[in-house]
Amino acid sequence: MSYDCEMAHTDPLRRTVLVVDDEAMVREVVCTYLEREGFTTIEAVDGATAVQLAAEREPDLIILDVMLPKLDGYSVLSELRKRTDVPVILLTARADEVDRVLGLELGADDYVVKPFSPRELAARVRSVLRRTATPDYKATRMDFGGIVIDCRTREVEIDGSPIEMPPMEFDLLAFLASSPRQVFSRG
Repeated sequence: MSYDCEMAHTDPLRRTVLVVDDEAMVREVVCTYLEREGFTTIEAVDGATAVQLAAEREPDLIILDVMLPKLDGYSVLSELRKRTDVPVILLTARADEVDRVLGLELGADDYVVKPFSPRELAARVRSVLRRTATPDYKATRMDFGGIVIDCRTREVEIDGSPIEMPPMEFDLLAFLASSPRQVFSRG
C-alpha cells in the first residue's frame, strides 16, 4: 500500500463509487442501494466512459461489469491498473472459474456474480474500502527546517536540493514524518 499524503476519506458518507454497467436496471439498483448506505455514486454505461470518469472524478471504488460496449471490463481494468490502484469490484454474469481468476489476476479486488444481493454488494464495498484505505494524513507538505517532504508531488528536498528516493523509502519517510515523537514497533 502506498502512503499518500492526501487526506484519506474517513467518513463513508463522502465515499464516491463509480458504477459501470450497460444495463440501466443494474445501475439503478446498485446506485440506489449504495446511496441509501451513504455513498455518492457516478454512473457509466460503457468502458470508454468508465476510463474517462475514473481519471476525471477519481472515485474511491469502482464497480465494473465485464461485458461492456466500446471497451470490455477486463480492458478497462487493465487500463486502470496502468494509472491507479483504485479498488475495483467486478460485478458480472460471467460465473466461470476462469473468468473469476482472470479478473482477480488482472487486479480486481473482488468478484461478484449476477444475480447479486445489493446488501451483500454494499458489504463488499465497505470491506474492500476498509482493506484498501490509506492512512489519514494531516498535511500534504511537511517542513522540518531544511528537510521538505511534498506528498502531493512525492518529492523530498534537503536544504533546497532535490533528493531521489525510491517509492517505498518515500512512503516510509512520509509515514514517520507525519507522526513525530511517536514510537513504532517493527511487528
